[in-house]
Amino acid sequence: MSVVVFAAQGDPRRTMAMLWRAAAAAEVRPGPRPTLSVDVIVEAAVAVADAEGMAGLSMRAVGERLGRTAMALYTYVADKSELLDLMYDHVHGELGVGPAADWRAGVRAWAEELWAFYLRHPWVLQVSMARPVLGPNELDSAERLLRALEPAGLSAPVLRGVVSQLNHLVQGAARMVTDSRRAARETGQSDDDWWYARSAELVEVAPDFGARYPLLTWLETNKDSTPNETVPYMEHEARASFEVGLELLLAGVEATRLTEG
Repeated sequence: MSVVVFAAQGDPRRTMAMLWRAAAAAEVRPGPRPTLSVDVIVEAAVAVADAEGMAGLSMRAVGERLGRTAMALYTYVADKSELLDLMYDHVHGELGVGPAADWRAGVRAWAEELWAFYLRHPWVLQVSMARPVLGPNELDSAERLLRALEPAGLSAPVLRGVVSQLNHLVQGAARMVTDSRRAARETGQSDDDWWYARSAELVEVAPDFGARYPLLTWLETNKDSTPNETVPYMEHEARASFEVGLELLLAGVEATRLTEG
């Protein structure tokens, strides 16, 4: 099971000042000039999380990557919770799609970029959206989606729902891919091997499966796309779900736009 992590648990004044690089975050300390910086620590922490996942992220692991003790990091960041907030917003700075020909192309570009982003940094998917970090890079990404959708001319209540569903769509599909990869690593059994083994047993224990579950059988035997043998089964399914869901949402936006207009 993926562990859900709640961000934004540190001191609000201090953390928000650090996220937004406010003057209050730059505390002058006596003694020799620091040899580390918040940015260096955050980049090292992101590298640890990318390689080891959220479970492998600790102040000690980040310190070891930098050749320092965990205690040396506390001069710059208060604790792991504050570090996570800084990491989360830092990686969101990678997102930055430019203008598109129309609102549909803009939303597609945003969704594709976010999809690739989650696959680069799967640990981000474990940070619950229930407690947003409210950093500048995270909010920039939200603003870009709103800018892409602005020409559609949706009312504010509808636009809020569309933004929410787009985020859930991309997150859900990307999480299926990252969970699939994690399952293969942790169990030592590929998706395809797991499905073939279970499917064979299902035929034995439920010979009337087709009659008992006619719609499931119809659904599985009438797929529009042929799986790529180089892509694991669940990754293929997740990508197909992402593409279909995105097109349905865009069609819904278009229909709503015409109705509201």
